[in-house]
Amino acid sequence: MRNATTFAAGRDFDVLCLGRFAVDFYAQQIGARLEDVSSFAKYLGGSSANTAFGCARLGLRTGLISRVGDDHLGRFLVETIAREGCDTSHVSVDPARLTGGVVLGIKDRDTFPLIFLRENCADMAIAEDDVAEDYLARSRALLITGTHFSTRHVDRISHLALERARRHGVRTVLDIDYRPVLWGLTKRGDGETRYIRSDTVTAHLQRILPQFDLVIGTTEEFAIAGGSTDLVAALEAIRRLTPATLVVKRGPLGCAVIDGPVPRTLDEAFQGQGVEVEVLNVLGAGDAFSAGFLSGWVRGEDYEACTRYANACGALVVSRHGCAPAMPTRVELDHFLANAASIPRPDRDATLTRLHRVTAPRERRDELAVFAFDHRNPFFELAQETLASEDRLPRLKRLCVEAVAETERARGLAGRVGILCDDRYGQDALNAATGRGWWIGRPVELPGSHPVVFEHGRSVGTTLLSWPQEHVVKCLVRYHPDDPIDRRLENEAQIGTLCEAVAASGHELLLEIIPTSGLPRGPDTVVRSLKRLYNLGFMPDWWKLEPMSVDEWRAVDALIAERDPYCRGVLILGQSADVETLAQGFRDARASRTCRGFAVGRTIFNAPARAWLANEIDDAAFKARVRDTFERLIDAWKEARS
Repeated sequence: MRNATTFAAGRDFDVLCLGRFAVDFYAQQIGARLEDVSSFAKYLGGSSANTAFGCARLGLRTGLISRVGDDHLGRFLVETIAREGCDTSHVSVDPARLTGGVVLGIKDRDTFPLIFLRENCADMAIAEDDVAEDYLARSRALLITGTHFSTRHVDRISHLALERARRHGVRTVLDIDYRPVLWGLTKRGDGETRYIRSDTVTAHLQRILPQFDLVIGTTEEFAIAGGSTDLVAALEAIRRLTPATLVVKRGPLGCAVIDGPVPRTLDEAFQGQGVEVEVLNVLGAGDAFSAGFLSGWVRGEDYEACTRYANACGALVVSRHGCAPAMPTRVELDHFLANAASIPRPDRDATLTRLHRVTAPRERRDELAVFAFDHRNPFFELAQETLASEDRLPRLKRLCVEAVAETERARGLAGRVGILCDDRYGQDALNAATGRGWWIGRPVELPGSHPVVFEHGRSVGTTLLSWPQEHVVKCLVRYHPDDPIDRRLENEAQIGTLCEAVAASGHELLLEIIPTSGLPRGPDTVVRSLKRLYNLGFMPDWWKLEPMSVDEWRAVDALIAERDPYCRGVLILGQSADVETLAQGFRDARASRTCRGFAVGRTIFNAPARAWLANEIDDAAFKARVRDTFERLIDAWKEARS
């Protein structure tokens, strides 16, 4: 079925979305009553924002028009959607109201308790300036959700947006998004009810329908818009009001598209075939559907393609926890469309899960200078040697963070510095470093263990629950492809456990591979080690490797390109080598396509830490000496790369 919609050319945006922008608090205990839930995950939410998020993730040039409170949750929402590439220049901050919120539970496949925390919230106080005409005129399409017609104020602002958009040839889209509780039709705690007949709401919606080119809704939503539970009768009533294309969402059956006269039955309309998956959570599936449909619609693709994208996006989201974070990327969507018949549980498909994680927008890290002071035993030994109290070590690690901050400012290295720090002596240092935009690695291995043992116990996934999402899980493994079989298998089992844990937690993983001492170290030892781990299906985001020859780097580059094109890169480790030796290692890696920088520790901290613990130098002198070596390494790296 051909999509005959025409769009204005030369616009900056494909679609702007106007409406709800709130924080979703999703129950983490599946099957529990909301009364019994003990913990929640925090996600971006709100129908318009979810759709904007999904459109941006699918590659559309997207903007959001909404409002947040001057609070931490509002800043979280803006930062989150901006990372997806969505323009937030017209998301304003309301100084008098709080950001809206929603509390959601997943009791079973049909029961999703839902409480809207939206009493006089920020996004319902959107102002005229937020729907600036010059901004709307820069887009090909404008989407508004039904909730933003539910009060006198947002109804006026939404009508103003429609008038301004249509003056400039902007195509208009209504997602009916009927929530009876937001129209004041149920008790305030009943956000789960999806349909209540209301002549008032029907009349209200019918007054706005003529202003839209595309209308999207469920069968219940078209029933309220058309004023009848007889779906065909409702659609006929809507058709008398508007020539808009009507897209009826039918859940697992797919959807129907009506781009002309309403047929005698819905089955006679153009049908977009649904995708069968096991349902975890239907919340947010409609927003994903809209994003998928729009991703084809604004590009002029036919309705077969639009509905294929829409139904697949909806299927992926119903199988996952959360709304916005469950939205697929284009790479992931294409993989799912090509293999949907063999993926009844998208949430358990390893390839799809990995694509979902690694193809979403991430902070670029093309060059990194990392100061590694995650060592625990060496710092304890320095304290013993200098007769210093072990209690001084947290302060010492905090000074290391201050030194990195000073180097970042002095050398203009924002986004290109990092630290490796432990939580045994360095929790205060980690707290101080977190939130600065640095690359932060954090070890999970018990120092010196071989085979590797996790420092905080076998349940490494439990350990990661308390880690900030920005922290990179680092694990040092002494590994050689010719290790005794029992030792090698134990190391591999531990790595496998760790890979499963980070896949669930969402943290990035760095594997530091150091060939086992006492075994022959050939020119292919490292690449054989990496190849073995790739063969087992282990794909860390980062590798940390010792300096290698030009030929070894060439082999590592080729292996990573073949096995994991989404690998973030390799960092060079130091192993106490002096600056001149490491500079030669940097030069040997200068042609590498995967080497992103270095993560060096004892070369930088050993001598000044000993002097500080022995009270031979003060804080300022310690930081100065650390900075001197750290910055010499940075200069050596830059010289090698120039």
